[in-house]
Formats: sequence, structure tokens, C-alpha cells
Amino acid sequence: MTQDLNTVKSKTAKSDAAYLETMKRAVVDAIEDIKGFDITVMDVQKLTSMTSYMIVASATSSRQAKAVADNVREKLKEKGYHIRGTEGEKEGEWVLVDLDDIVVHIMVPTTRAYYNLEQLWGEAENRRGHIKPE
Repeated sequence: MTQDLNTVKSKTAKSDAAYLETMKRAVVDAIEDIKGFDITVMDVQKLTSMTSYMIVASATSSRQAKAVADNVREKLKEKGYHIRGTEGEKEGEWVLVDLDDIVVHIMVPTTRAYYNLEQLWGEAENRRGHIKPE
């Protein structure tokens, strides 16, 4: 069950598990809404102070990557989360949405394979998600 932001502590409670869990679920739902796939959630709290989680997902094309990023931004803004910024929307090969506590990376498969963020952040606790739809 996804909680509305109003039922969760304010954003200043960065370490609050319920807040982060609700935010992660909202991001994953927004990615899935636009058929993003191969979703990986990485807990990087022990590795960096810049964010708590990184979520990496694939899109079949740059157009879809832009649409997924737009949906993440729109859905989380609707729920009251602060969107710090986005990058890469012009090209669309790798679109980043910075939500402070979570940084979302939407990539086309060739870009994702090349940069291999999961290996780069190899010490993070990973939760692999969904495979590409048929």
C-alpha cells in the first residue's frame, strides 16, 4: 500500500525509512506507468552523502526515456516531493531526475551497458526489478 506524502514525515527526515520507502515506491510506479523496465534500486547511503538511493531503469528509446523521466517528475511533484532538477532530456540517451534523497537514471540499453552504474556502485545493496516486457 502506497502512502500519500501527507501521511509521512517531512523531507527533512532523510533517514526515515517509511519516507524513503514511500518515495522509492512512487518512483518505481512512475517508471512502470510508462513501461520502463529492468529497474534496479541501489541503497548507496553507506557509500555517499549525496543521496540515499539510486534507481536505474531502461527505456527502449530516447523518446521513451524522456517520457519516463517526465512521468517520474510529474507524479512525484503531484505527491509533494521536491524535484531538484533534471539533466539529459535534450538527448534522451541518459536522463537523470534528482529528487535529493533519490537520484533516478533512465537510460537506453546501450548507454546503460556502457556506463554500468550497477557495477560502478558495486558495494551498494541492489534490488533488481523487472525484465523487458515482451
